[in-house]
Amino acid sequence: MQTIQLTYKEGYAIAQLDRGKANPINLQMIRELIDLTAMMAEDSKVKGLILTGKEGYFTAGLDLMELSKLDHEGMKNFWKEFTHMMAALVSFPKPLIAAITGHSPAGGCILAICCDYRVMAEGKYMIGLNEVPVGIIVPKHIHSLYAFWIGERNAYQNLMEGKLMSPEEAHHIHLIDHVVPMSKVLEKAEEKMRHYIGFNEATWQTTKRHLRSELIKQLQVPSDAVFDATVANWFSPEVQGILSKIVSSLKK
Repeated sequence: MQTIQLTYKEGYAIAQLDRGKANPINLQMIRELIDLTAMMAEDSKVKGLILTGKEGYFTAGLDLMELSKLDHEGMKNFWKEFTHMMAALVSFPKPLIAAITGHSPAGGCILAICCDYRVMAEGKYMIGLNEVPVGIIVPKHIHSLYAFWIGERNAYQNLMEGKLMSPEEAHHIHLIDHVVPMSKVLEKAEEKMRHYIGFNEATWQTTKRHLRSELIKQLQVPSDAVFDATVANWFSPEVQGILSKIVSSLKK
């Protein structure tokens, strides 16, 4: 894998996102995350998986510079693969923990809420789903996943405002489970992982599958109409104007 560095520990593995300074999510990373979950699910020596980033960033979200080069069909394929990745993470049978080492907006937040538990570094970092201000339509399955953790009311208001939160704010609404100094993020995630894998494996995994059954169902095969609407909106003049400004600032 080129965008993920994998380390094996006793009973679990740590997958560090490794794509530049900010770990922007592109199609290659998406496909590698899909392959990773399949590989880890089949490995009997791996009882759980921790996702982490680099100091300062878990991931800055989608790679808008790369996405700006795609045509309509390419964008539709990207959203399908992104949803496939969400389904793979949400349905991952073993414990999955996010060790959030900094900023985690948009796609980074989505990766985090696919997990069973989230530890985040304290400091001036932001997390949340800010798609609406950027011009990206939020589909129902993303709202459902967000609401699974923070409740319908918080999910609705935060999504409609595109709200980004500090670690402390996110912890207050239960988006984040534990806020610790940067140096302790991975340590705390590993501590929680050892706690999880200490339970009876079959009992833990079956319970997880039952509790996530509705989320898994929603993510299986979203209709083409969902992707068509998202892509049509993406290529609208208004949204392209917003994205063009963002991409220009990123290039600088």
